[in-house]
Amino acid sequence: MQAKIIVNKDFVIDEISPEVYGGFIEHIGRAVYGGIYEPGHPTADAEGFRQDVIDMVKELNMPYTRYPGGNFVSGFNWEDAIGPKEKRPARLDLAWKSLEPNHVGTDEFMKWCAAANTAPMMAVNLGTRGPAEAQALVEYCNFPKGTYWSDLRRQNGAENPYGIKIWCLGNEMDGPWQTGHKTAEEYGRVAREAAKMMKWTDPGIKLVACGSSFDGMPTFGQWEATVLEHTYDLVDYLSIHRYFGNGENHTPGFLAAAERLDSFIKKTTAICDFVGAKLKTDKKVMISLDEWNVWYHSNGQEKNSEEWTAARPILEDIYNMEDALLIGTILITILNNCDRVKLACIAQTVNVIAPIMTRTGGGAWRQTIFFPFLYTSKYGRGVTLRQVVSSPTYDTTLQKEVYHHKTDDLKNVPYLCSTVVYNREAGEVSIFAVNRNLDEKMELDVNLQGFVPKEIIEHLTMHHADLKAVNSEGDESIRPAAASGDRLEGSLLKATLPAASWNLLRIKL
Repeated sequence: MQAKIIVNKDFVIDEISPEVYGGFIEHIGRAVYGGIYEPGHPTADAEGFRQDVIDMVKELNMPYTRYPGGNFVSGFNWEDAIGPKEKRPARLDLAWKSLEPNHVGTDEFMKWCAAANTAPMMAVNLGTRGPAEAQALVEYCNFPKGTYWSDLRRQNGAENPYGIKIWCLGNEMDGPWQTGHKTAEEYGRVAREAAKMMKWTDPGIKLVACGSSFDGMPTFGQWEATVLEHTYDLVDYLSIHRYFGNGENHTPGFLAAAERLDSFIKKTTAICDFVGAKLKTDKKVMISLDEWNVWYHSNGQEKNSEEWTAARPILEDIYNMEDALLIGTILITILNNCDRVKLACIAQTVNVIAPIMTRTGGGAWRQTIFFPFLYTSKYGRGVTLRQVVSSPTYDTTLQKEVYHHKTDDLKNVPYLCSTVVYNREAGEVSIFAVNRNLDEKMELDVNLQGFVPKEIIEHLTMHHADLKAVNSEGDESIRPAAASGDRLEGSLLKATLPAASWNLLRIKL
């Protein structure tokens, strides 16, 4: 099977925002308790945070970590989780039918962020609470001193303000499952008032308004338009969320799912620009894909754990080889839309639908999806080039995904999913490519017009004979390995991509 990519040094989509490699820690399952935080663990630091987890998070080089939710935030009173731990109240978490002890809150999370070389992307509760409580949290976190909330932060041990730059105006407020669910008109009004008060407190912050939880929502389109008509002048990003599943075990359709994500991004972008045109402004609202991942393996797991207990193990997907392939295509799709997707967060980071898993009291390990994220975060820096791609195609059915209740036919899906990144500072071109053909290898030609390639630095490829193979504690064998046999012929790269494989090719210029 033959495929071809043509790129030109001067044909650039846009600069890649480093913020697209964000993570997510929600108070759900074992993400916090037993995940990042486990006092008494052999690797725990003085604050109770697991150092083995911190080290793995640092590998992923996540500039931002979204916190504390997620559905959790829509019923969360942030004041419950500050001050002396022995005085903090335990609360029912209605979102996940769990008990929240509030041992980890804003101040503890800020310490974890510093240790993990990440920054907080803080969400405020616009479900059961409103603008006043959101403003108070900004004041607690970002105002220097001399007010009730800022001085309380100092009393709690943080003399200097945290300076949190990115704030989410609630979470998935279009979803009937959300605590405090609102109509688009209701949410648009409360989001605008919260945004005003938050920016009056700290004019330097950037705000993310809630878009659709996924493009299958009956309100998709109208929700965005209504919300943005209220908030356009105050917000910087509109969020979208997208999860993927293969519950019907139809791998060709599963591996094509990023085509739908590409469509979702482009449709949302068009809606943003429509509202901007309607409001007669040149400002562009960017896209924050602040929840995305594969999510289906753990469906029903909640039935095996007792409700209203702390850190009940739920949503612990164990990822396989084909999941890693899809994660690779999602990251490629993000990079190919880098002109508008300026924030993104894989959901989540530890234990809950996550690249990192832990055993309580035991070890931590890297799931299969860890590796495409790791290498894309490391080498997907610079600008994305426009591609002309020639690839064989296939027709398939996109099977039922998380939240979806229908199947979609997809026509002419290219077997090759690829992006080309030019890092001027490093003097490198990185090609990320997934061969979606389950049976045939792909002979790939990449015409690097305008470049003078010097050598192939490396070709990493990730594939396995068993697409259902997984990693486990003590066994991380499902990971990329070096490939050989590729060659340069002037500005032409000739490479071979194994069947059902994720690939990174780095070219020194």
